[in-house]
Amino acid sequence: MSKAFPIAHQRVMQALLGLAAAFLLAGCATRDPSLPGPAAAAAPIITDSDETNARKRARLRIELAIGYFEQGQTTVALDEIKQAVANDPTFADAYNLRGLVYMRLDDPAQAEDSFRRAIALNPREANTLHNYGWLLCQQNRFGDAQQQFSAALAVPTYGDRAKTLMTQGVCQLRAGQRAEAERSLTQAYELDAGNPVVGLNLASLLAQREDWPRAQFYIRRVNNSPSANAETLWLGIKIERRLNNREAITQLASQLQRRFPQSREAIAYERGNFND
Repeated sequence: MSKAFPIAHQRVMQALLGLAAAFLLAGCATRDPSLPGPAAAAAPIITDSDETNARKRARLRIELAIGYFEQGQTTVALDEIKQAVANDPTFADAYNLRGLVYMRLDDPAQAEDSFRRAIALNPREANTLHNYGWLLCQQNRFGDAQQQFSAALAVPTYGDRAKTLMTQGVCQLRAGQRAEAERSLTQAYELDAGNPVVGLNLASLLAQREDWPRAQFYIRRVNNSPSANAETLWLGIKIERRLNNREAITQLASQLQRRFPQSREAIAYERGNFND
């Protein structure tokens, strides 16, 4: 009896989105053929009986490639992807992963070609649309990036809307679209309040327009979690300083100096350089 959605396919797609999210998290830890419109038909649900032997071999290669990619063995991962494509040139997941590999290799032209091939094969795969949008954002092609994010969010069955809203918000910040960024990040926060990237970016955005109480709310949530780092603690210190909360400043500064004594933020605090 066939499954509604093969476990192998679920594992591949979850890993692909996780890898894409890793790119975004790395970028935010420091300051960080034409697509069809919304009327395009969704890809049919894949069941075990639909998969040819060639597709099964290709999928196994992609699972191996994901493992190598996660371990930092990028060229080995790329070789596995090549073999997957040789087995099944119509396997969209292979091109999606190839795009992520080329992003890591800092080859945007090959990454874009890969994502466009994946989208041509499966125009309503939201994970690929998300990944392509992030690539375009990194190239400062902000209008094109927003089209991809919007297309991903328009897929009714998309289960990772919070990640795409977060990425869209970060991209809008890069484009200087602060009001739009706040809306996107607020929507992401409503769906995933525990995401530290969303909390950090919201707090930073609100601090820039001197909405100190709201900025305090978001950064405190981050700094009271295991995700606190030198950047979030430093932002918290600056926000608490604006609100004249000396006890909170002392507590945050103690954490910063104890946990990240060599960080740029700890050095700035010691020097009293609150504009850094």
